Amino acid sequence: MIDKLEYLLALAREQNFSKAAASCGVTQPTFSSGIKQLEETLGVLLVQRTSRFIGFTAEGERVLDWARTIVADSRAMRDELRTLKKGLNGHLKIAAIPTALPMVSALTTPYRAKHPNVKFTILSRTSTEILSSLENLEVDAGLTYIDNEPLGRLRAIPLYTEHYRLLTSDESPLGNRDRVTWAEVATIPLCLLTPDMQNRRIIDGLLHAAGGRAEPTLESNSMIVLFSHVRTGRWASVMPEKLALTLGLTERLRSIPIVEPEATHQIGLVVPLREPSTPLTVALVAEATYLAKTMV
Repeated sequence: MIDKLEYLLALAREQNFSKAAASCGVTQPTFSSGIKQLEETLGVLLVQRTSRFIGFTAEGERVLDWARTIVADSRAMRDELRTLKKGLNGHLKIAAIPTALPMVSALTTPYRAKHPNVKFTILSRTSTEILSSLENLEVDAGLTYIDNEPLGRLRAIPLYTEHYRLLTSDESPLGNRDRVTWAEVATIPLCLLTPDMQNRRIIDGLLHAAGGRAEPTLESNSMIVLFSHVRTGRWASVMPEKLALTLGLTERLRSIPIVEPEATHQIGLVVPLREPSTPLTVALVAEATYLAKTMV
């Protein structure tokens, strides 16, 4: 039955029968037959459909919740048995918000040194996408804000506090200041993340509270794109302090503290609140706990 529950999770993720079948490596007839077999086994209709996927029935939503638990437990059991036989090995998938991507290496590098048989996939995702991906078992962990929006059934390990800086050249407006206010930042053209990013929503809120509003001259879902524009000396942006330091400042590029208020937010590792957890996740939590102590 577990393979049929995997089908259900794929359908929840893809919202399309053919795409879900492809993600499971089976033909669409095989996939559709598997969903029907699951419905017959459970004695309820799970999926609303005509010639295409419409959604889940009320019973389907409840079975989907159970499927996430059962499939996760099944994967954890297989991972633990494999670890007992071969040592820690496998594939760890981590999703991170764009502002936290440069910090992922602080976790994966010492992890890899201790467990060389583990491979990694790192994905850039919005905070909302991270929560959805964790719920649907698409990733094992996430790096995201842990104090700004509800996390749901997740365990959070705080890693560091995000402080905001105005990145601009020393020749640009406000570029010669030791500190600036959010009201002053609101008066200059900025390049910012796209509105679907939580970092952008935070900045919009801070600018609005200061009596201004964000009217960016450039938007992107990539911090690298924003930073490359700022490095030309002709653009300005608001970025977390640690990100700016990681990407590197030039002689002309300044990172100026933004005050009134000096806003901060917590970034942390989030993993499913589940016992037992997979050995891969347990080792990642241990690494994050140690890293948090060194970053205080």
